Amino acid sequence: MTGTRSLWKTLIALALTAVMLFPVYWIVNVSLTKTSNLRRSPPSLLPLDPTLEGYVAAFSQQLPQLGTSLLVGLGTVLLTLAVAAPASYAMATLNLKGRQGLSFILLVAQMVPAVVMAMGFYAIYLKLGMLNSLWGLILADSTIAVPFAVLLLQAFMSGIPTELLQAAKLDGSGVWRTFVWIILPLSRNSLLTVSLFAFLWAWSDFIFASTLNRSGDLIPITLGIYKFIGNNTTQWNAIMATAVIASIPAAILLVVAQRYVAAGVTAGAVKD
Repeated sequence: MTGTRSLWKTLIALALTAVMLFPVYWIVNVSLTKTSNLRRSPPSLLPLDPTLEGYVAAFSQQLPQLGTSLLVGLGTVLLTLAVAAPASYAMATLNLKGRQGLSFILLVAQMVPAVVMAMGFYAIYLKLGMLNSLWGLILADSTIAVPFAVLLLQAFMSGIPTELLQAAKLDGSGVWRTFVWIILPLSRNSLLTVSLFAFLWAWSDFIFASTLNRSGDLIPITLGIYKFIGNNTTQWNAIMATAVIASIPAAILLVVAQRYVAAGVTAGAVKD
């Protein structure tokens, strides 16, 4: 009886996994299909005569957008770490007044819809002349990542033994030196987790890109795909190929950093 239940559970899990992954498979299938076969009825479940013409078109037209997304993602990571790491250290170890209220504000900030924030940024950027700029997009994306980063890093840094910090103080280390040479190395997994999520948020962002950088010379890949669909309603293999290419960096990062993310998210959850 137990073996039968396990078999049914496995079959159900496989069926649900197949259903969830089918859109991904279909994107890859269409990306390898010739343009002349796209309107075939019924559609082929397998690319019987696969071609890379969609990928050639995607790379020739979307390569600058991929580079832009890479710059925005890396810039968002650097800005997020530069703001969140010192803030988390101060809130976790320096006994600042009002830190509980600040933590609550950061938690509430994560609940504000991105479209509301985009409208606010648009009004501000319009007055400051920052519309259609990469720096403006990096700053906007960082506002999504910083609250999460501060809360996660603070949870970990609060669990660092006070004896370690006191020993560093006795050895003559100041606040900044302790932060750089002791806190940051110990927080490696949490920093990698924050970096990964910040990069993925910036890489997949569409609301800020379409609101703040719609007419810029350099647009991210999400906005590039949107415009690509409007200009190529019949070249669906190239559109799907662009989607596949845009998904590869995120998939690679998630696979490579999986164990660091697991350790970083759970760090600070249990204290001695």
